Amino acid sequence: MSSSPTTSTAFDDTTFESSFVSANGLRFHVVMSGPKDGKPVLLLHGFPEFWYSWRHQLRALAQAGYRAIAPDLRGYNLSDKPQGIENYRTRVLMEDVVALVAALGYSAVDLVGHDWGGAIAWAVAASAEHRHVVHRLTVVNAPHPAAFVRRMSLSQLRRSWYMLFFQLPFLPEKLISKDGFATLRRMLAGSAERGAFSQLDLDRFVEAMAQPGALTCAVNYYRAMLRQNLVAELRRLSTIPASLPVLLVWGERDPALGKELTYNLHTLVDNLRIEYVPDAGHWVQQERPDVVNRALLSFLESKPR
Repeated sequence: MSSSPTTSTAFDDTTFESSFVSANGLRFHVVMSGPKDGKPVLLLHGFPEFWYSWRHQLRALAQAGYRAIAPDLRGYNLSDKPQGIENYRTRVLMEDVVALVAALGYSAVDLVGHDWGGAIAWAVAASAEHRHVVHRLTVVNAPHPAAFVRRMSLSQLRRSWYMLFFQLPFLPEKLISKDGFATLRRMLAGSAERGAFSQLDLDRFVEAMAQPGALTCAVNYYRAMLRQNLVAELRRLSTIPASLPVLLVWGERDPALGKELTYNLHTLVDNLRIEYVPDAGHWVQQERPDVVNRALLSFLESKPR
């Protein structure tokens, strides 16, 4: 699957609805688009992003009649920022999703996640306790947590060096925020296809990460990941049954996550469709929004197997 490069320009999001929702003891900033009676699609962003990383999907889903909902995850942008690494454990993040679904007035949603949002979405769908809130699951460039651990190799360990670096206190925040968040700008623009991010896009990501406390909270996701009992957390995950359809969209040029993390997922997911995007990387929903939108809408509108 391929397409011509997307040239990013200033994005007008003034037609989107912005509000705050109380869930799981926190106040979440949420951006929504589309008819209020449309089928709900909840979109979870990753690091180092915020709701804005779904801007292209919010519009496409709304135009197709869906109610598209993109929150700032806990710790990010305008959502509450609880301090302490323990507040970013996987179990807590899963509870956020379940509580958000209920707070928004739904019993279940079509769940979409990218990067960290994808890891959370995988965990919710693979949890017998929580998967009742998911109609369908779409994950974008985020490996199933169990597959990530099982297929860890020296090559992937080199790709994932930053996860170990983020375990250090203070230094990651200092490096990322230095010189007006120059590292963050390079991280996004340097690892994406040319034209994926405009200068205004990068400014918005910097503005979100510069919110007081946001950077430390974002890094704490990684700190919590390696400080919890990973074996116990993985044991909580079960095979995602055929009754829950799953779409995995994967930009093949991802510099941080190897394509091999998508192999042999049938042992973990009974009803899986994979769409590879050869000319995109980690930020595929922003690098090739038309491709991702087509795949997502086709999946959401397909009949269950």
